[in-house]
Amino acid sequence: MKAFVTGGTGFIGKRLVYKLVERGYEVYALVRSEQGAAEMEAAGAHPVLGDITEVESMRPAMNGCDVVFHVAAWYKIGSPDWRQADQINVQGTRNVLGLAYELGVKRIVYTSTVAVFGDTHGVMADESYYKPGEPFLTEYDRTKWKAHYEAAVPLIEQGAPVIIVQPGGVYGPGDHSLIADLMRRFYKGQFPVFPAPEEVLTFAHVDDIAEGHILAAERGKPGESYILTGPAMKLGEMVKLWAGLLGLPAPWFGIPPQLIKPFAPLLGLVNRIIPLPELLSQEAAMTIDATYLGRADKAMAELGWRPRPLLDGMRETFDWIAQTTRPPVPVSVRKRQAAAIALGAALGVVVVWIAMRRSKARDRA
Repeated sequence: MKAFVTGGTGFIGKRLVYKLVERGYEVYALVRSEQGAAEMEAAGAHPVLGDITEVESMRPAMNGCDVVFHVAAWYKIGSPDWRQADQINVQGTRNVLGLAYELGVKRIVYTSTVAVFGDTHGVMADESYYKPGEPFLTEYDRTKWKAHYEAAVPLIEQGAPVIIVQPGGVYGPGDHSLIADLMRRFYKGQFPVFPAPEEVLTFAHVDDIAEGHILAAERGKPGESYILTGPAMKLGEMVKLWAGLLGLPAPWFGIPPQLIKPFAPLLGLVNRIIPLPELLSQEAAMTIDATYLGRADKAMAELGWRPRPLLDGMRETFDWIAQTTRPPVPVSVRKRQAAAIALGAALGVVVVWIAMRRSKARDRA
């Protein structure tokens, strides 16, 4: 079996390439750099220099493939280079899926996301759930929605053998997303106060997500979507789970969303001047009480997909974090940091309160 993979050097894509090679697939992995080519060669794949935004760069290697996995995507929260999102997520998806259909590839697996459902407001969505469009909380949500419903679905309606997989929150060794940043910060003792305890995500290990892609290619029905999600949990509850795993104290308290969301526009303005970490971005602030929920019943029933227990996966991820991170901050230092954070937050609230009072006074005048 000959497979073409985009995004092979990414978090999910790299695991997918390794698994395909182990199964005996002849893998052609699209890369944009010599470093990426070296990574794919080390994984046992054939590197293909090209880009999803350039159709002809993919044509020779994709021609004659039995299956195409389109995993590549722009995934950033609060990034100043958000203008790339449309070009990569939307037009790139049109290019890859359209070329695969043109070349007669028999199975085309597209990596969408449960984020196309947006904030489900507590609803555990299945594949029939539909968000009609605006508003979107992040540029990632918006452009993946467009890629799903304005690129992939129209091709399916034309007869393209596209199978869609929709991961939720993905974690595991090698992750560099916001989830990994949260885990690493907690491990280092930098979370005496938790900023988003009410946000709810589903969590699945990256190896299980990669396995779900292969199962979709081998057992999935063209034209169908399969949600790949693990258990749903509030981030505040997840941090308590981390505390139990590591034997560390849980955060003192979580900051209510209503104290953070009003500052989202201000964070956006600051980010235009001084780049902020994802955790402090306007988009992160807008999602702090969102629920990104999906149920994997269909994938389990039709594909035989089985995600591993959350505790096992989180323990493995923290083992990796321990090997790649400086030792945690001593408890005494964490207490001083917590006091400073609490004081700073209190001062910030006072300043905003004073500003609001002055604004109301001016309005009355």
